[in-house]
Amino acid sequence: MGLTDTDRGRAQEIIARYPHPKSALLPLLHLAQDRDGWVTPDAMVEIAALLDLTPALVLGVCSFYSMLKREPVGRLVVSVCTNVSCMVNGGSDLFEELRARYAADPDVLVEEVECIAHCDRAPAFQVNYDFHGPADADGAAGVIGQYQRGDLVARTISGTSPAAVS
Repeated sequence: MGLTDTDRGRAQEIIARYPHPKSALLPLLHLAQDRDGWVTPDAMVEIAALLDLTPALVLGVCSFYSMLKREPVGRLVVSVCTNVSCMVNGGSDLFEELRARYAADPDVLVEEVECIAHCDRAPAFQVNYDFHGPADADGAAGVIGQYQRGDLVARTISGTSPAAVS
């Protein structure tokens, strides 16, 4: 799905914040992803047109950043850091255990990511970009369960109405 009329209005507000329209690229990609849970090819084409860029450039930026998804994902994206601080504190084990635990759950995507800048809470993870940690697999599964039950509400939730993009 491309951008809605509401999205286009919001996009114009975002673009107006910057002296150079191209600077609005990342916020616009987040706008599209917050609505659909991923950045659709149609949204990339529309964003390119809004910013007078080529769709290839928008795709290049979208593919560079691991937080931008180019295909549908589950309602919850669990990003587990395995960079140095998290790795020495069990981040790799946390990732492997969560990946195995949620392998058959289409609602939860567990992904390995580089540093999420939460080193003081290693091993750290995010659920839809909300920070958590330190945690072992059972503790992280408990947090994920809170999101699944609605006890915790993430900043962004794939495939539902968008959170405010600033």
